[in-house]
Amino acid sequence: MLMPRQKTPDLLLPLLGGGTFDLSKDGAEKGTVVCFYRGLHCPLCATYLAELEKKTADFAERGVTTIAISSDGEDRARAMAEKIGAKALRFGYDLSLAKAKEWGLYISTSRGKTSIGIEEPALFSEPGLFMITPQQTLYYGSVQTMPFVRPHFSELVGALDFAIQNDYPARGEYEGAV
Repeated sequence: MLMPRQKTPDLLLPLLGGGTFDLSKDGAEKGTVVCFYRGLHCPLCATYLAELEKKTADFAERGVTTIAISSDGEDRARAMAEKIGAKALRFGYDLSLAKAKEWGLYISTSRGKTSIGIEEPALFSEPGLFMITPQQTLYYGSVQTMPFVRPHFSELVGALDFAIQNDYPARGEYEGAV
């Protein structure tokens, strides 16, 4: 399990449009929102990522960058970016399932074609949303076992406003006996 205020696993992935995403060198003033999504086969992911695309400018105003990441290959990642009309949101692809597990993501097996007629990969990771500080420590994390009921980006933007204004620390850091 990832722990708040502690270093997260590294992330080094190819980006759509060229180049590489390196979490340790992202350079955002206040941090990075990392949104792991299931893949092109997931209609809920498309809706969710379209919302993140709309909120990317709001995050940028607060010194926060955004990226959407899946284990899909380049072609499927590109298809998702095109599907949601991505212009500001970065897309990383080829996330290994071993790296997904390092981040605490759940792994699912294929059930064949989804409701939109796209084949699920044999194995893929379930969603996760993380806010990572510029020092690459965990500030916020949400991991899911299902594609349903995800955190709202508008709430995360509002929470960032509060956290920045009040220098609010990451919570959930206690590791001692209970």
